[in-house]
Amino acid sequence: MNKVQEWVRTTSFKNYTIEAALADASFRKYYRLRDGQKTAILMDSSLEKNSLDAFLNVSAKLCKAEVCAPKIFEQNPDEGYLILEDFGTTHYLDILNKENFKAFYTKAINTILKIQKADASALPLYDKAFLHKEMDLMQEWYLEKLLHLKLSDAQKELVANTLERISDVVLEQPQGVFVHRDFHSRNIMLKGDKKIGIIDYQDAMNGAITYDLVSLLKDCYVAYDRSEIKKLALEFRDKKGLKVSDATFIKWFDFMGMQRHIKVLGIFARLSIRDKKNGYLKDIPLTLKYVIDAANRYEETKELATLLSHVSKSNF
Repeated sequence: MNKVQEWVRTTSFKNYTIEAALADASFRKYYRLRDGQKTAILMDSSLEKNSLDAFLNVSAKLCKAEVCAPKIFEQNPDEGYLILEDFGTTHYLDILNKENFKAFYTKAINTILKIQKADASALPLYDKAFLHKEMDLMQEWYLEKLLHLKLSDAQKELVANTLERISDVVLEQPQGVFVHRDFHSRNIMLKGDKKIGIIDYQDAMNGAITYDLVSLLKDCYVAYDRSEIKKLALEFRDKKGLKVSDATFIKWFDFMGMQRHIKVLGIFARLSIRDKKNGYLKDIPLTLKYVIDAANRYEETKELATLLSHVSKSNF
């Protein structure tokens, strides 16, 4: 902290006080700088400096696409520090409810459409190998390390075959768009001017058209009626001008959701076991529910739904 304070004193924010701000699943730390009514956000990436170049690069791409990402006021890449525009303290998660979620989600869908116009050409590719690298986290961290399961050879084969089918369907849909990768209610801010501001996008990739959509509509921290979520998903399809049937698009959406939520089961387990961040364990039941519900709807994935229901029953 002393090192951060020393750097702030060399910037135009030297007279601002420093207070704790946001929690984060990564090793980044955030502080709010304050001088009366004026505020800014200090991002300390000193423990993962390699993420800073990506953050700066992605920020520039988003701003060029007229997406509301935080302005960067000061930077010190050598130490891993940035001072950013402060979007306030109101996350989507703080305000979403059964009465307003459709309006707020429609607003966020319009932001996804803008994000997908950003230049994704130089971003890492969300290819088959990477889709599987993410999904493999479930078996290692959730099934084996959190639930202490020893899978049989037949169960391992079932998991591997099902993940193969999931990635096949994910890759059937249009690719090549800018993917935020964590577009959910904790990373969408409602600014004082009621516009949407987005944060935590430094891991952006070039990938599938439904990834950010499913991150938004099948949020690991809040859930709404599936029939309304389907309508919103199809609203995105229509705005995007995709000429595919309802059934095809919803299958793309569901399989993308399975890929994401299978990964997240592994990540939440890893955050608890490896990083001692146990708060994410409470979010596993909803994430698991998303996987089982979607997997039960399709013949290719029903056996995985049965397996996960069985092994998770006494734990979640």
